[in-house]
Order: sequence, then structure tokens, then C-alpha cells
Amino acid sequence: MIELVNIKKGFGDKIILPDVSAVMETGKVNLIIGTSGSGKTVMMKCMVGLMPVDAGKVLYDGKDFTGMNDHEKKEIRQQIGMLFQGSALFDSMTVEQNVMFPLDMFGRGTLREKKTRVMECLERVNLKEAAKKYPAEISGGMKKRVGIARAIVLNPKYLFCDEPNSGLDPQTSLLIDKLIKELTLEYNITTVINTHDMNTVMESGDHIVYMYQGRKQWEGSSKDIVFSKDEKLNDFIFASEFLREAKEMRQMEMFQDQNWRNQLKKD
Repeated sequence: MIELVNIKKGFGDKIILPDVSAVMETGKVNLIIGTSGSGKTVMMKCMVGLMPVDAGKVLYDGKDFTGMNDHEKKEIRQQIGMLFQGSALFDSMTVEQNVMFPLDMFGRGTLREKKTRVMECLERVNLKEAAKKYPAEISGGMKKRVGIARAIVLNPKYLFCDEPNSGLDPQTSLLIDKLIKELTLEYNITTVINTHDMNTVMESGDHIVYMYQGRKQWEGSSKDIVFSKDEKLNDFIFASEFLREAKEMRQMEMFQDQNWRNQLKKD
């Protein structure tokens, strides 16, 4: 679990996060959503330590990350996996070498042990056959899966994903969402995703934090969103007529499902 306690962050006179508290739950896909400029990217960067906070605390399983020395922070960072928006693969390295990079950086195991671990991760994302290929030889969706394999190679307790579906077609996006959710449940990871993708929000959002002008405007699950009366959230999620109609259909389906469950209990 990751807790943000009264986080404040600004640049000069401009305050981006005036006072934010939130909890990212273990074993769940936690989403940070909001329009451009809402503070969600700064919030994620503060969580992983890429930006120092001006005030407040970031707690990893109760340990104050913001108050740690460099050695203590390094230990936490070894438990963090990162999936970057553009995958951030090294063009001069093969898929296998890219996934092995974190193991080399932190000196984990012998060469044989590292190769075994790399192939385990590539097999988990269904890319074992691409091990010797270079990033230029694989598709965008495959690059994302390589990025996921690299992110989990150190058996992280915490996984951060920055716009994991950026640049992908809808079908591939669904596959990436499904894979991230499966890994989160399989390894009981605290997964945090910064996203604009509404499919991700509705299908994968175990716990969602909606940011508006640097503040936490709303939080809940994808099911809660369907019945939310928060006008700013609804304007963001259900911006088009099509999506508003889809919301109404989803509400009806959920009502019917609940009525069916209640009837079964009576019977």
C-alpha cells in the first residue's frame, strides 16, 4: 500500500498540488485520472521520488519514503517497477537485454540466473520468441509487453504505469489492460496507473482517484463511477452523447443484475 499524506508540490509561485491525500491499495489496479494540467503526472512523480515534495509524506507500507536517506530510498526503488509511456526501450539492445537491464543495474544473480529470470518474464507476457529481436523489429504492442516484462523482472511490490495504452489500437489496449490486471492479482502488487483511456477506467479501475485542478475531486471504483453525481467527474468521463448513453445502459444492466441477485436470495 502507498499512502499520500497532505502532499504539496509547486514550482516557484505556481502550486500544482496544494494538499493531496490518497491511498493506493495493494493487490488492486489504482488509477489516477484527470484532464491535462490536473496534477496527476506530478502526483505520480512525487510518489516514485522523481520530484521531491514541498510538504507532506509518501508512505510505502507505512515507511516514510520522503524522510529516507539515499540508501533507504534505493532499497524501496528496487521494489518498484516502472512502465514508461513510450516504453523507453534501448534501441541498441535486444528484447532480452532490455529486460535484463534492471538485473544488471542492481547486480542480481549470475548470468545464468538472470537469463532464466528474463525468459520467465518474457514467457509471462507471451514474448519468449522475440528475445533476440531489437525494438525496431517489433510492434508497438509488443514493445509495451517488453516494457511490462522489464518492469516485473525484479519481482516488484509496486508497479507504476504512465499511460500504458498511449499510441495503441483499442484491441491491443485491452490486452495490455488485461495483462496488467492479471499481474497485479497474481503477484499482489500495488499498481498505480496514470491514464486518459476510458476503457482502462471502466474495465480495470479497482480504485480510481480523479484529480481536478491539483486536488482530489473524487475517488471510488469503476462501478461507483456509473452512479456518481459529481458533475466535474461526469463531464470528464462521459463527455460525449454516446458515452452518456452507455452510462445509462450500464446503470440499467447493474440494476437488473442486482434485482436478479435479490430474487435468488428470496427463492
